[in-house]
Amino acid sequence: MSSTPAVRSPTLRPHRMKKDDSFLGKLGGTLARKKKAKEVTDLQEEGKNAINAPMSPATTDLHPEDTLLEENEERTMIDPHSKEDAKFKELIKVLIDWINDVLVEERIIVKQLEEDVYDGQVLQKLLEKLAGRRLNVAEVTQSEIGQKQKLQTVLEAVHDLLRPHGWTIKWNVDSIHGKNLISILHLLVALAMHFRAPIRLPEHVSVQVVVVRKREGLLHTAHVTEELTTTTEMMMGRFERDAFDTLFDHAPDKLSVVKKSLITFVNKHLNKLNLEVTELETQFADGVYLVLLMGLLEDYFVPLHNFYLTPESFDQKVHNVSFAFELMQDGGLKKPKARPEDVVNLDLKSTLRVLYNLFTKYKNVE
Repeated sequence: MSSTPAVRSPTLRPHRMKKDDSFLGKLGGTLARKKKAKEVTDLQEEGKNAINAPMSPATTDLHPEDTLLEENEERTMIDPHSKEDAKFKELIKVLIDWINDVLVEERIIVKQLEEDVYDGQVLQKLLEKLAGRRLNVAEVTQSEIGQKQKLQTVLEAVHDLLRPHGWTIKWNVDSIHGKNLISILHLLVALAMHFRAPIRLPEHVSVQVVVVRKREGLLHTAHVTEELTTTTEMMMGRFERDAFDTLFDHAPDKLSVVKKSLITFVNKHLNKLNLEVTELETQFADGVYLVLLMGLLEDYFVPLHNFYLTPESFDQKVHNVSFAFELMQDGGLKKPKARPEDVVNLDLKSTLRVLYNLFTKYKNVE
């Protein structure tokens, strides 16, 4: 069976197995996995963009340029304390790494989002690479007018892609060109989700935003909470709920029963290769067991050159899970609701959905 590897690098090939990583060594016993602690997030803020403080004379430390406002002019900035939040920093790092990975062949290196994205050059190259088409814009523009014209064209192309899928546009030419980090982050998160970027954005990232307004010659400030990310499922637009959403939210006590049933099902088949699963959360994350399980369920041998028996990188694990998904579709199953990246990133709900679909179809297979 042939398959097109679903990895980002066309030159990626399975590495030569070391002596200790032989096929028999891999299948000789249970794979040991370290269980990664899942960070439990608890939003302390109530309501999106809820005003936490009334408009009052400014008490926040402001940068001198932020005080140069015309009457009734308004300016927003991220509260300095929010900039130090670990999840906020992680969001920025993940997005920067993703952009640099996509644009590696363009020899473009982004170091700071505000300074490197505002003029439209990076956004143009990013969109062209992701969408696979060229935009009719000038390559280099030095003037502010030229930059804004280019940015306008790029953003219109972005909006044409996002609007039909229900994305709320929380940015514009002026805010992006004005180096508004909140607007830039909203834009990049939307692009990453729309194009199913092989990254894991931290969930439930919110920041405190200081709103400064000049009224009757005095500066007044207010603090609002801006939500940058929710959950991966919500951002991917998969709003339909299923039995697993209900199970996690309302019947967590029954979760262990479901997991036990699925473990019994997969071990019934994997035991034929002297393999055993004890932790659903971790042992399917590299895709190896999923591929082998599909071969057992459909009664065929999967050629070793089609997947990585001992994957070492994130890309190799994503390739394995993606390949397993293709085998499932070849077997008549619908395309899994989960993303391969979610399974690799130890998202239990995604892994359970995949295994439950297999259980539903193959539970009577001996």
